[in-house]
Amino acid sequence: MSKSTTNTPAERRYEIHRSDLPLSCPTASMSAWDAHPRVFLDIERTGEVLCPYCGAVYVLIDDKA
Repeated sequence: MSKSTTNTPAERRYEIHRSDLPLSCPTASMSAWDAHPRVFLDIERTGEVLCPYCGAVYVLIDDKA
């Protein structure tokens, strides 16, 4: 994982691939998938987005082959 520029702990920072879009938090693969209402997040515009409910940071990474 890349280094965080925020104070978010590493375990709350998730790398997302374009194949994972559209992005929602929490994701279905998370153990606490029902922790808060599902919210769709626009990560494509800036490449990084913060969940307004839980503070998780999602980072869009390149899918370069």
